[in-house]
Amino acid sequence: MTLSTTDQSKQNTQRRRAWDKQATRYDRQIGWWERHLFGEDNRAWAGQHATGDVLEVAIGTGLNIPLYASDVKLTGVDLSPAMLDIARKRAGSLGRDVDLQEGDAHHLPFADESFDTVVCTFSLCNIPDPHQALTEMQRVLRPGGRLILVDHIRSTSKPIYWLQRGIEAISVRIDGDRMTRRPADTVEQLGFDITERDRFRWGIVERLVALKAT
Repeated sequence: MTLSTTDQSKQNTQRRRAWDKQATRYDRQIGWWERHLFGEDNRAWAGQHATGDVLEVAIGTGLNIPLYASDVKLTGVDLSPAMLDIARKRAGSLGRDVDLQEGDAHHLPFADESFDTVVCTFSLCNIPDPHQALTEMQRVLRPGGRLILVDHIRSTSKPIYWLQRGIEAISVRIDGDRMTRRPADTVEQLGFDITERDRFRWGIVERLVALKAT
C-alpha cells in the first residue's frame, strides 16, 4: 500500500531520529545479525554485481563502500546525517571518492536514468513505503540497468514467520523495522526482469538481481 506524502514525511522523521541515535552502534548491531543469522557474504555479493555509475540507496554508515570495484563511480544517499558522517569517514580512510548525500528514498534527488546500477541492502525492511522507493529506484536506472537487493523477508517456515510477526510488533515501534515484507513481489509488479534470485536461512534472507526494461 502506497503511503501519502504526509505519512511518508511523518514516518521519515521518526526513522531519522531513530537512526541518528543508533548510528554509532549500528555496525556492531548489524554485524551480529549477519554473523549469526543473515550470512556474512551478502554485502560482498551485492558489491560484485555492481558496475558503472552506482547509486546505493540507504547507504547508512557505508559498510558496503570497500566492497565495490575500484572502477565503480559511487553515489550514496541516506536519511540519517549521523550515519552519513560515519560513511564519509569510512570513505576517506579507504581513499574512495564517494558522493554522499542526505536524501529520502521515496523522492531520490537525481534525474531520470542517471545510474547503471542501484543497490539497496538490508534497508527496504525499514523504508516506510517500499513500493514508492522501488519505483524511484526504477526511475533513476538507465534502460537495461541493474537493481541489486539484499534483505531479510518473511520466512517460508510458518513457525519462524509467526516469530517474525511477534518481533515485528516491537521493532516497528522502536525504529520501523519490518520482518515480513517481500520486495521481490513489488520488483516483479514494476516490470523488472529478475535474472538472479537466492533465498536461504529458512527463507528469511533474499537477494536478487533484476534488470530494468529497455
